Order: sequence, then C-alpha cells, then structure tokens
Amino acid sequence: MEAFRILIVEDDKEIREGIEIYLKNQGYQVLQAADGIEGLAQIEKEEIHLAIVDVMMPRMDGITMMMKVREKGYDFPVIMLSAKSEEVDKIMGLNVGADDYVTKPFTTMELLARVNSHLRRYKKYLEVVDGKQNSAKIHVIGGLELNEDTVEVTVDGNPVKLTPLEFKILLLLMRNPGRVFSADEIYERVWNEQAVNTDTIMVHVRRIREKIEINPKEPKYLKVVWGVGYKIEKG
Repeated sequence: MEAFRILIVEDDKEIREGIEIYLKNQGYQVLQAADGIEGLAQIEKEEIHLAIVDVMMPRMDGITMMMKVREKGYDFPVIMLSAKSEEVDKIMGLNVGADDYVTKPFTTMELLARVNSHLRRYKKYLEVVDGKQNSAKIHVIGGLELNEDTVEVTVDGNPVKLTPLEFKILLLLMRNPGRVFSADEIYERVWNEQAVNTDTIMVHVRRIREKIEINPKEPKYLKVVWGVGYKIEKG
C-alpha cells in the first residue's frame, strides 16, 4: 500500500505546519486546509486515510465539517483538536463521528501515537473490506474490533475483557450489524435453550456497554431499539 495520506484541517498556520513536519518525518503524505470548507474540498479531490481536524475554525468549524464528512459516507478515522477541555465538546465531536479527541496544548508524541494507532486499525479495516482477511473471522465496526479466532475484543486499539457470555452476545450482534435482535432471540441463540427469563440480557448488555462505549449513556455501538431489542450500529 502507498504511504498513508493525512489531512490537517487547522486555521493556525504554525500548528498546521508543525504537525506536517512531524508527520512527514514518519513517512506520511500530508495535505493542509485552513478551515472546514477547504478540508472538504481536499477530501473530494484526494484519497484521505486520516484527518486531524480543529474544532474552532472560521467559515466552517470542525464539528460541522465532521458531520458532512460522515454524511457523505467517508469512513477514514478523524482526530479532533480543541483548545477547550470541556467534556461536552469531546462528546459532541465523538457523537458526530470523530474517532478520537486531543486537547490543546498537546505533545507531538501524543498526537503521533494516536495517528499511528488509528492508521494501524484503519489498515486492518481496509484489508477486511478488500476481502484479504476473509479467512480470519474478524469483525470491525468503527473502532470496535472482534476476532473470533483469538476471542479478543479491542476498542480503539485497547483490549477489552469480556466474559464468555458477553463475548457471545457481542459476536452475535457484530455478525449482523444493523439487525435488531429481541432479548428472547439473543437468549435462545447464546444459551441454546428456550427463553424463560430474559432480564439477564439487559444486565449483560449494560455490562458490555460499560466496557466498549466511551459514554455508555450515549452509546456509539450497542444501541437499544425500544420495545424491540438490541443492535450493533453499522460502521
């Protein structure tokens, strides 16, 4: 695969060029944009593998740009930058489809570590999509990855410890992204017996959420469809 191409969308020229120097030293190709409008134009012209996007920018801010990127169906990872440290900004960025969040001032090593981690995961995702790993039973939804062969689950590259039942429930849902399963159906498929008391499913789902979600109260992956059941969102 050719060198990864990274887009930096930041209105501060010094920050933009400083990040570019470090990324180029790592062997990455780098494109720049001074605001969300320029950023979207670059994405339309070039294949982008990762974007670093500032939140506060003139003309079009990073949150608006992020929403438009995901609306257009682009699935490359996005790391958001912000001078603010308020939790509400972080949650807003992640809710509109960002993969990570770095608060200014940040160290170059911290940003590079995040970039490298997300690109490693994105490369795996592209390989799965391209069918190069069809023999390995790997399921990838955003930053959530489940490997059937090694019985491992990671979120944004970090290992998550699930119980065997939690793993089976998550596996069932990740094998069928977007499909809603009732509590009865989950129980019968995982326990291999007729559903009698499905309250346990709600407890297991809550525990899985606590382990895989950044904010379990506003889940990104494991969603409840009220009155129907549970599902894993499509990527």
